[in-house]
Amino acid sequence: MKAAIEDLPVDPAPQHPQTKGPIAVATPNPVRIRVVIADDHPLFREGISRALQLSGFIDVVAEAEDGQDALDIIRREEPDVAVLDMRMPGLDGIAVLHALVRDHTPTRVLLLSAFTDSPSVYRAIEEGASGFLTKDSKRSEVVEAVRAISRGKTVVPPEVTAGLAEEIRARRTHSAPTLSERERQVLTGMARGLSIPQIAQELFLGTSTVKTHTQRLYEKLNVSDRAAAVAEAMRRGLLE
Repeated sequence: MKAAIEDLPVDPAPQHPQTKGPIAVATPNPVRIRVVIADDHPLFREGISRALQLSGFIDVVAEAEDGQDALDIIRREEPDVAVLDMRMPGLDGIAVLHALVRDHTPTRVLLLSAFTDSPSVYRAIEEGASGFLTKDSKRSEVVEAVRAISRGKTVVPPEVTAGLAEEIRARRTHSAPTLSERERQVLTGMARGLSIPQIAQELFLGTSTVKTHTQRLYEKLNVSDRAAAVAEAMRRGLLE
């Protein structure tokens, strides 16, 4: 007759070779990722929340349906990652991101958007987002993005990477226009508040010549008046 289970000998707990005491067995304790989700579409927000919760390593600590509520919650909860819709009522995702970066909030941000145009992606990364995904991404991709971002990585899907690279190159070229020496002199005069006749007199040039240089400056800086030209030149570091 077979022995009953309770009659079988019990293996002794493993003993430490030095102390002869039982060896402590470490149990896995994975680090949980705390997340806040903000999206004004309840079904989409609930779908993302469910996918993250089912991952087994993510806790959704709060949800928000507009930007201001999201910002308040993030400031209070300080989650590891915030998943934000790029376009929301009140404050949009970019505005929330900007406020978090300005205030040195440690929360990393994953922006979701229905728009995949290069300027949107560039702006998201420029403002300090740790990741950008389209809203038609698979739920598993959102989960993996949250995991990667929580570890300090930046996530941008391959389908928008090429466009982002082009946008960076275009902006780099656009942000540093090549000015002739005369154009720089005219720009400096504008910054000093001189009128076109005064600039012409100072540079020993005709008024029409200074007007030509001025028009070329406007074109290179993509502006339409002198105040905007000076402001744009200062933004791009063309004026000291």
